[in-house]
Amino acid sequence: MESNEAIKRLSALSQESRLAVFRLLIKAGRDGLAAGEIARTLEIPPNTLSAQLTILANAGLVASRRDGRSIIYAADYDCMSDLLVYLMEDCCQGRPEVCAPIADVAARTACCTQPEGAIS
Repeated sequence: MESNEAIKRLSALSQESRLAVFRLLIKAGRDGLAAGEIARTLEIPPNTLSAQLTILANAGLVASRRDGRSIIYAADYDCMSDLLVYLMEDCCQGRPEVCAPIADVAARTACCTQPEGAIS
């Protein structure tokens, strides 16, 4: 990833309601949520939400699809992973204690562990 792309993505997340929208979509999973549900859950006016979703989409952090009369938004997990890797790829410079807190979180987070017996 180029630094300009990372800056664009980080800038999109640097506003309170956009960060809240992105975190909600991460929690919602790959199926995403309808725009109306996002607005109700976060108590964001629809016109404000539309602007925030446009910024997140332009940064590549969310994608949308039409489902009947609703527009469903979902976090782009590949984009998020690319950003996290970019931020962490040179993190420890031979000092594993720098990365230890992140490794600990990943190890105890249910979403980041494979079920017993799963093939990787």
